[in-house]
Amino acid sequence: MPQTRSAAKPARALSRPIRYADAGVDIASGDRAKDRIKALAASTLNRNVLAGVGGFGALFQLDRRKWKDPILVSSADGVGTKLKLAFQLGIHTTVGADLVNHCVNDIAVQGATPLFFLDYLASGKLKPTILEQVVEGMAIACKANGCALIGGETAQMPGFYQDGEYDLAGFIVGVVERAKMITGATIRPGDTLIGLPSTGLHTNGYSLARKLCFEVAGYKPRQHVRALGGRAAEVLMATHRSYLPILQQLTRGGLVSGMAHITGGGITENLPRILPQSTAAEIHLGSWPVLPVFEHLRELGTVPQDEMLRTFNMGIGLIVAVPADKLRRATALLNRLHEPHHQIGTVVRGNRRVIYR
Repeated sequence: MPQTRSAAKPARALSRPIRYADAGVDIASGDRAKDRIKALAASTLNRNVLAGVGGFGALFQLDRRKWKDPILVSSADGVGTKLKLAFQLGIHTTVGADLVNHCVNDIAVQGATPLFFLDYLASGKLKPTILEQVVEGMAIACKANGCALIGGETAQMPGFYQDGEYDLAGFIVGVVERAKMITGATIRPGDTLIGLPSTGLHTNGYSLARKLCFEVAGYKPRQHVRALGGRAAEVLMATHRSYLPILQQLTRGGLVSGMAHITGGGITENLPRILPQSTAAEIHLGSWPVLPVFEHLRELGTVPQDEMLRTFNMGIGLIVAVPADKLRRATALLNRLHEPHHQIGTVVRGNRRVIYR
């Protein structure tokens, strides 16, 4: 007899309807979280913001009376595995500030004034209190840098992130007059390289730092480590500083030919990004005090010097190239602003690389 296919069995009837919350997405919790952060975002807005948090798109009006030939400058970045420390310590405000300050520095080195900032936060299970802490840190940093926290995206992605963890990214837009853009094109051999100090690792090198501290050395996050000068995780959590006020003063005086934000890749990879063809940077090791955290990390892993220099900022968070005829004025200004600084090298002829001496 010919074989026949059996009919598919009907699905078993469910005892109750399945809702989005059963899949791990709590819409009500998300709505409560958004209500908590609206006031924080609103505190950063200014008269140029036509529509902020809540719409499909945020609206910002550029004041054309203020800008003659404006160029928009944008950047996007994240906080990386520094977030792992935030999860361990339950400290979430500082990573919001880290994110804003990192993005601000990225456009400030091109002479830009920050206009507005947007964020993206994704988690497995949204906790309104944590979201509020993160956004509070961003709002504080936005106000300090004079930019509006104009919008963002909060995503619940159950099964994608572990419980209690989230990822964070930021997007910034600034503006600069075309004639005042700083690209490094005017850097010349003989320019002095001035280093401005960092507050710590800022937002880079944390995968290596975490491995050295918590796997190799076996430190507990809240353990006091004399060589670090504090509790392990708290030292690593030091907030990424904003250099905007200092850079605005230097650029207003026309005192710089180029600026480099020292982030992932360290001095080795970031400084060449602003060097013109046929120039190089000669950096004098020992010309600035290396923070204890970097010395201890090097000792823990017997990390080669070249690896340290292309992984961490080594205590220099930003480098300014200053023409020789403006050096005295630049250093005088930094002194008046009580900004520590170090002459760490010079621009020489070469092939767009860093030469360590």
